[in-house]
Amino acid sequence: MEFNHLMVYVRDVNRSLPFYRDLLGFKLIETMPGYARLRSPGSDTTIALHELGKERELDPEREGVRAYFEVRSLDKLCERLKNKGVRFLQMPKDMEWGWRHAYLRDPDGHEISLYWAGDKRLKKTPRPG
Repeated sequence: MEFNHLMVYVRDVNRSLPFYRDLLGFKLIETMPGYARLRSPGSDTTIALHELGKERELDPEREGVRAYFEVRSLDKLCERLKNKGVRFLQMPKDMEWGWRHAYLRDPDGHEISLYWAGDKRLKKTPRPG
């Protein structure tokens, strides 16, 4: 089994698309009314932005997702995004499990983790004692 696609429910595809395409660098595959599909800049993984109907209110705290995007040049990317006005919940920081994480939110409040784990991503985290 391979994870290769993520659906992100948004309030307005036209508002969210520039965040993923222009700021994070995803490549647009297709758009339809209320929908856009994009390819990760570093792999064949795709995401879809799917607009919820006006009759249904999105609650990111309950229905949102946290998407993780691994970036080798994490600090450089985060600095570039910050200079473009992106507000971070946390700038890149070394975490206790050995990965380096930065956190931000997309226009609909979904939490995005930009991180670098390198070869640690597919290994168990060493535990003390």
